[in-house]
Amino acid sequence: MTLHVREYATLTTDTDQETSMDAGVVSQATFNWLLELHQHWSGEAKLLSVEGRQRLKLGSYVGYLQSPAGEAIEILPKTEAAAPIVPDVLRSLLQTMLRASPDLHRREAEQATLRAEKQPVHEWIMGEFLRELTELVRRGLRFDYQIVEEECRFVRGQLDMNRQLRQTPDKAARFHVRYAEFNPQRRENRLLRCALDAVFKLTTNNDHWRLANTLRQQLMNIEPHPQPIRELPHWDNGKQLQSYRNIKPWCRLVLESLNPHFQKGALQGIALLFPMEKLFENYLGKCLQTQLHADRSIKAQASSMYLLSHQAAGSNSQSHWFRLMPDFLITLDGRNHTVLDAKWKLLDSTLNTSEHKYNIKQADLYQMFAYGQRYLSGQGDLVLIYPKHNDFQHPLPLFSFSDELRLWAVPFDLQMGSLIHGNYFDSFS
Repeated sequence: MTLHVREYATLTTDTDQETSMDAGVVSQATFNWLLELHQHWSGEAKLLSVEGRQRLKLGSYVGYLQSPAGEAIEILPKTEAAAPIVPDVLRSLLQTMLRASPDLHRREAEQATLRAEKQPVHEWIMGEFLRELTELVRRGLRFDYQIVEEECRFVRGQLDMNRQLRQTPDKAARFHVRYAEFNPQRRENRLLRCALDAVFKLTTNNDHWRLANTLRQQLMNIEPHPQPIRELPHWDNGKQLQSYRNIKPWCRLVLESLNPHFQKGALQGIALLFPMEKLFENYLGKCLQTQLHADRSIKAQASSMYLLSHQAAGSNSQSHWFRLMPDFLITLDGRNHTVLDAKWKLLDSTLNTSEHKYNIKQADLYQMFAYGQRYLSGQGDLVLIYPKHNDFQHPLPLFSFSDELRLWAVPFDLQMGSLIHGNYFDSFS
């Protein structure tokens, strides 16, 4: 049984609590596991917040959790403040946004199939891994020469003289040899075998299990690596392994997040989580690339400017402090033209009072002002981009830092993948 909730949902052990996409009931064992996972969490954003002895509130992460007790929690994006929630639509959106990750290969032809299958995110990831592995096996795995040292009855390759001279008389007819064998036992193939074994054990989808079983028979001669997590950073990204580039991120997801057998201690379980702020930023960047005018270019995570300079006492030179990194910088003829920043937050266009300020964070405005001064020299357009929803469907009226420096708050249509920018600036088609 899987509990389906969305970001910022409340989880409790109180069995009298009514369940919904914003509230769920878990066992005490799962509750304790979540608390311990929170204590060891190393992500940039907070995983959850504790609200008493029986309640906790999830943070801005989406994905899949499975405690050692076997309880599963699927966390989907929160795209509406209060509206009818359709989990299948949110799950499809999550899959689309995951595919916008720079590391994940996009399969346009399979989008309709993926939506129709209505798979939880972890099953979808395992399915993608299996599809990529099937394609890789069809094209052919890369073999490599492996050095083999053994004792045998005949000389093969190079005779190891040091070991041979120490051979006892009763084994004089045997030879210590060293030779290179051309086989598939290279690191990348062994890691793929580890991930395949994990999928075979974890999947509950019949189609995935059958495909994994077939692939295991095809890769039965490849030995799984005993320490796959340690070997992942040493994956060869050379030209000869170009055909492996699409499957690498899926293999990493399976090994690092989905496979509880490689996790240790009380945290054993599955924690496949993605920060929504980063997913939104990646998805937005992919979509903006296709909408930008041809004479303009867009750069993600520009980092050429700093907030201030400082010359410390006794130093002969100035140093730059506090690097400024807007999400996107549009340039025209080599000059900075527009600064855009993505914010995964639900604005409310009806809260147009000086008290509520549409729910815009003051810190975000300070940040945008600094971007405008450094990247645009105090003249031009700044754009804050938020997800479109029922209470935020059109750009807000203009904000002005000065007569020359303007700020816009703009909705982004998550389903259509398009910016609702109006006619206030001409960077987009």
